[in-house]
Amino acid sequence: MATRLALAAIMLTIVGAKDEPQPFNQSDCGCYLINGSVPTYYAQRMFFDFRDLEASVNVPDPLDSVAANSNASASSDYFESEDFLDVWDLQGWSRQVGRTITMVYSPSNVYIEAKDDDEDDDATSDTFLTMRTKRFPKFQSAAEIRSNSDYFYVSLRMLARTIGAPGAVTAMFTYRDAKELANVQESDIEILTEGPRNKIQYTNQPSYSDDGDDFPEATRNASTPGNRPWSEWMVHRMDWTPDMVLWYVDGAETAKIEFQTPTDPCRVIFNAWGNGGSWSGNMSVHDEAYLQIQWIEMIYNTTDDVEASRKRSALSVRDDDDEGCAAVCSIDDSAEAGEVMLLWDNGAPRMAGWVGATWAVSFAAVALIVLAW
Repeated sequence: MATRLALAAIMLTIVGAKDEPQPFNQSDCGCYLINGSVPTYYAQRMFFDFRDLEASVNVPDPLDSVAANSNASASSDYFESEDFLDVWDLQGWSRQVGRTITMVYSPSNVYIEAKDDDEDDDATSDTFLTMRTKRFPKFQSAAEIRSNSDYFYVSLRMLARTIGAPGAVTAMFTYRDAKELANVQESDIEILTEGPRNKIQYTNQPSYSDDGDDFPEATRNASTPGNRPWSEWMVHRMDWTPDMVLWYVDGAETAKIEFQTPTDPCRVIFNAWGNGGSWSGNMSVHDEAYLQIQWIEMIYNTTDDVEASRKRSALSVRDDDDEGCAAVCSIDDSAEAGEVMLLWDNGAPRMAGWVGATWAVSFAAVALIVLAW
């Protein structure tokens, strides 16, 4: 671990000697390097922007039966578009959780909402995505979006806030299911509307055993920077790396956990739910809570990306005929959300004086930071 961080520090020192990062075309990026306490490389990027979708605005009325919720249609054409469906699935199903109330996920609880100019001075966008959970007398309706593909390490971010009544959980997480609880792989950001408004729960699941024993090393209950309430818009970030998972709010590190770091490809999930249980709290009948998101950004690897990089790392720099990661980009060095910046370009002649050292150190870092487990 110390070797990895030392090499990363050397790499960033070298990079720091170059010119300031410049805006760059995403299609020309070879890979992405994140900032933070564990600089890590990822191969690909996606950005989903909900800030200017006036044509898709539609707030459906809550549906008052389990069947109507689970069978509901998408709230607008946006959620049936190719761009959305290529990556995400809206969930529509129900379950009885222990002895608590039935919880049902409904596609109609995911919608595009317009900012209320009279009440929403805090919003910086005209529209945003809303995920709603509402308590009915005999069940709780909920909302969930999950990826339809697995990702093998990811830096996941959202500009979001949680508002509404006590008794809900809003979350952003990675997840890999298993038949046995001990084999589940899951890394969470969870906000409990029943809890303190400056606290966020971070966990590498499972946090307990089948016998009911708790794993305190699996979870952190952290304060937001400046003790700001999570009802304010904040950039929530989770970096899943080979050695640990790290969490940030507005660029400030809030937690990191090495215990039970996922080791296999996982889905990405966002949800808002409640089940009347002791952990989430019991929402009052007819109350609602919401996870609202202006944008989602992911830089990530797939299994193919990891395998290709492992093969490259086994070659010396001199013998590697593959271009590798020629243009190294960043999503952390821009003041504008969604903009990609070029950190350095190994193929640019103007950088010939220092590119050899950067190339060698960066590939050493790739081999040690991204691929070792």
